Amino acid sequence: MARLTVQQALSNADGGFEKVYSVASMRRKVEREKRQMHRGQADQQRVARDVVVPEVITVGELANRMAERGADVIKCLMKMGVMVTITQTIDADTAELVAAEFGHKIKRVADSDVEQVLQHEDDAADSLLPRPPIVTVMGHVDHGKTSLLDALRSANVVAGEAGGITQHIGAYQVMLKEPQHGFDRITFIDTPGHAAFTEMRARGANLTDIVILVVAADDGIMPQTIEAIKHAKAAEVPIVVAINKCDLPAAKPDRVRTELLQHDLQVEEMGGEVLSVEISAKTRKGLDKLLESVVLQAEILDLRANPHRIAVGTVVEAKMERGRGSVATVLLQKGTLKIGDVFVTGTEWGKVRAIINDRGENMVSAGPAMPVEVLGLNGTPHAGDDFMAVGDEAKAREIADFRARRKRTQQATASANRGSLEQMLESIKSGATKELPVLIKGDVHGSVEAIKNALEKITTDNNEVRVRVLDAAVGPVTESDVTLANASKGMIIGFNVRANPQARELAKRDAIDIRYYSIIYNVIDDVKKALTGLLSPDLREKFLGNASILQVFNITKVGKVAGCRVTDGVVKRGAKVRLLRDNVVIHEGTLKTLKRIKDEVKEVKEGFECGMAFESYDDIKEGDVIECFEIEQVARAL
Repeated sequence: MARLTVQQALSNADGGFEKVYSVASMRRKVEREKRQMHRGQADQQRVARDVVVPEVITVGELANRMAERGADVIKCLMKMGVMVTITQTIDADTAELVAAEFGHKIKRVADSDVEQVLQHEDDAADSLLPRPPIVTVMGHVDHGKTSLLDALRSANVVAGEAGGITQHIGAYQVMLKEPQHGFDRITFIDTPGHAAFTEMRARGANLTDIVILVVAADDGIMPQTIEAIKHAKAAEVPIVVAINKCDLPAAKPDRVRTELLQHDLQVEEMGGEVLSVEISAKTRKGLDKLLESVVLQAEILDLRANPHRIAVGTVVEAKMERGRGSVATVLLQKGTLKIGDVFVTGTEWGKVRAIINDRGENMVSAGPAMPVEVLGLNGTPHAGDDFMAVGDEAKAREIADFRARRKRTQQATASANRGSLEQMLESIKSGATKELPVLIKGDVHGSVEAIKNALEKITTDNNEVRVRVLDAAVGPVTESDVTLANASKGMIIGFNVRANPQARELAKRDAIDIRYYSIIYNVIDDVKKALTGLLSPDLREKFLGNASILQVFNITKVGKVAGCRVTDGVVKRGAKVRLLRDNVVIHEGTLKTLKRIKDEVKEVKEGFECGMAFESYDDIKEGDVIECFEIEQVARAL
């Protein structure tokens, strides 16, 4: 077999041989051709987009909006010296540079514009359909509010559920025995105290249509009853008075109606317009009439909502449950919520996994005025948070992230302006203020006045430090109380009362100190202790000892040194001294040095000799007397 020369192999001169490629090289060649083809197509199909970019955006979201691969965006950022992952955030300036690299233009929007998607036009009048009324039951803690709710709920079980079990989810619906005035059910909000009502109103959510004010016929108007009336009037919500416990011998419903007049509530029996019903939650007397009164009031209000739009509602309560994750009780106000809907609530977002009604039944959708449990949240929201369905997960995530950032910024600002008692004490010590601002809330008027008068009397003769009472009122600690305390950098004293959940959350956010007491003397003692530590201490002179100068020495680089003998007490280095000549003080200063033979010592006792030198003074003579003393601080008492 003839051998090929190198020249023949390279030139394939005789045409009898072809170059042979390996399988691997052929594969690489095919891949190169594919990439070149795709690159050419991409260049032809690439579209310059207007990309909407907020002040902060994740790398992945930017890639989605530009319709580019996330890996390509990360490579671009690496070339710029920015090392990030797909989930990390970049600012708008960096995003603009990246978009320019890919041939896109960006349209900047402020962070606050992110929530514009949640703003919708008012529903057209022809799209509004009747909806059930939403009722909140309020009243004093011992007046049978819970008993009334239980009676309505159990009656509903017997009448309509055929022995079914009613779940307590914070809100529920009662089916009427027969439709009245176009209504077949009533929605009740069931949250202890007035937490739900006050939280919804404080967040601007007009959730409640009607308030049922429960007053015990044997007890009359109580402090919490008055508070409930104030809340209902402030929200401009109609009131239906339920005079409970009318089955008791001591019941005096007429007295209740008369007492209501003192708080501008004039019932129909007294010539007014407020509906009132005598009931007994125990014997179920008057329950049907109460429901009829609610329906009558609802008819006057003409309650309507559009069910054919995205869902909008309010979180009544939320909790974390084992096996179910975060669960929110949502009361829908308009629109229809469906399985699979993406939503935003407060700083959280999610996708509806399950909808469960107040009877524990799984539902495919829920309409206006319907209370349901919603599963599928990525975190636990707060009672009173708004709830709204949005178009897609990216938008929901963006809104939730913006709200979370805004909340963190507010908390950081609050921590820089802390209103805790410790911070106030430091402020007063530094001389920034001479007042301790205090806001007092109590269970009864007498206690509040007693605490206020006692605290205002705690002061010194020259008013060096004193208590300034910002406000003193009856009732629980509310959001407005925390706001007032925060504005004045004060503390809140709760006497036999507690802060409602909304106020607790606000106080935690703004770092306002709320202290609870049940004994007046403890309040006074704690405030006295706080103020006592703020008073400038009294300065008192403490005598240590005397020494006589026996001889004066001139020491190079030191100056005059007195050779002394301690005649009384003790002499200490660093102590204050007076130089007496013929019993007349001619100098007062500090000892610079104290030596025993050649050693520096801390003190020299009576009967021993020593050498002393003064700080910046050397006019000393034999026979002078050195008096040694200390200045001690004595705490002052109020």
